[in-house]
Amino acid sequence: MNRIKTIFALIHVPLWVLFCLLIFIQMGSSGDPGWFGTAMGFLLTCLYAFYGHFFIMTAYYRNKRKQTYFLALAGILLTGPLPFLIGHTRDVDGSNSLSNLYFMMMLLVVPVFIFLSWLTRMTHDLIINTIRKEELEKQAVQAELYYLKSQINPHFLFNTLNNIHTLVYKQAPTAPEAVMRLSSLMRYMIYESNAPTVPLSREMAYLEDYISLQQLRYKKNPVVDLRIEGVTDSSHIAPLLFIHLLENAYKHSPARLEPGDIKVSIEVKEDELAFKLINPIGKNPGNKFEEIGGIGLPNVQKRLTLLYPEQHNLEIMKSGDVFEVILKIHNLHSQVYDTKTHLLYN
Repeated sequence: MNRIKTIFALIHVPLWVLFCLLIFIQMGSSGDPGWFGTAMGFLLTCLYAFYGHFFIMTAYYRNKRKQTYFLALAGILLTGPLPFLIGHTRDVDGSNSLSNLYFMMMLLVVPVFIFLSWLTRMTHDLIINTIRKEELEKQAVQAELYYLKSQINPHFLFNTLNNIHTLVYKQAPTAPEAVMRLSSLMRYMIYESNAPTVPLSREMAYLEDYISLQQLRYKKNPVVDLRIEGVTDSSHIAPLLFIHLLENAYKHSPARLEPGDIKVSIEVKEDELAFKLINPIGKNPGNKFEEIGGIGLPNVQKRLTLLYPEQHNLEIMKSGDVFEVILKIHNLHSQVYDTKTHLLYN
């Protein structure tokens, strides 16, 4: 907010300098030998009316002390013409002319600068309040994203430990390797995925590690057919977006999978990413894409809505005994949840 106040202050200075130059040029060309004192008196009246009212709005009006505000406003209106009368050096015909000048300034000039002061104060407050509202909304979004992301680690760990438990129970020789792979995956989730975005190539490597970990359960050739097309090094994406979708594919597929039964394709073309996943559905009638109480799919949907508003399209389809998920993210190179007012806060 301090930067906003500094910007407003810097706007005031050149505007007042320009106004002073116009007054000096106008009165200096009048041929009046005392023009300088008159010009200074006029400018002091304008400054007094503008910033005097600006101050009492800040001190009283905004603090709901309206009676004090109106008394102070009347004082500014009555005393505003005095600097002009003091600086006025032209010959005047008695008190009548001075009173005319006084009322002219009080009725025509001082109210104008009081109004300009009010307009400036209201504009300033409107901008500040708008930014504060956006900042609160941004903090709420970030808090929800943090909450959603915090769900990923225990959800992932719970499912993976279940798989490792099965390997240990069967005394499979691949159990130690599974623990090591899990350690590598958790290192990425805890340390590397804290950034708003990660290189797409790193996220793909994470998925490949997860697939390798799951493959330890199967003796056959890889049950996942993973295809990556396009350049992934120069693209960035919010971390841990695809892991729940892949977990669900394993969870709700038949216990026995043939090689290539789960098909995953990731295609990067210019500024768009297309993620497609196809998996067979298990025979268990209780199987659904997301079990009751599960957090996988709702988590993905909420994160996409927050991270890529109006920049994504998620389709989930069931055709016979096959599930298909298609996720498209547009404007891939734009910042995740980019707030337009970010520069104003710093």
